[in-house]
Amino acid sequence: MEFNGAKVALFLGADLLVIRRDSHKPIPFPGHLDFPGGGREDDESPQDCVIRETLEELGLGLKPSDIVWSRQYDQNWFFVAQRPPTDRDQIVFGDEGQGWQMMTPKGFEAHPLAVPHLITRLQDYLADTQH
Repeated sequence: MEFNGAKVALFLGADLLVIRRDSHKPIPFPGHLDFPGGGREDDESPQDCVIRETLEELGLGLKPSDIVWSRQYDQNWFFVAQRPPTDRDQIVFGDEGQGWQMMTPKGFEAHPLAVPHLITRLQDYLADTQH
């Protein structure tokens, strides 16, 4: 299966876990609000990619059963996962990004620094599930 990377809208309870991207590196959308995820390594599956990235970035071990929705967009996959709000206490932030925070879906959609294509993908999920 051809793809470059994967992202996950990770709900801890009713809120989304959001990462602020680095602002000092030459990356797309510096300083913007992002979801966990990143580039594919070797021949991993899209699901394995997003599970690995979430562990590396946040110290949270997602399970395949946590994933409630997925869709491929061109060469990238977008997942939605649901975990309990108590997972906030288990977060160990990695070395990518400036920090993390919790936001409502509407707060993310309305934020001027949210990565624009992730807003659209989150809206696709919300429309599909009528949240």
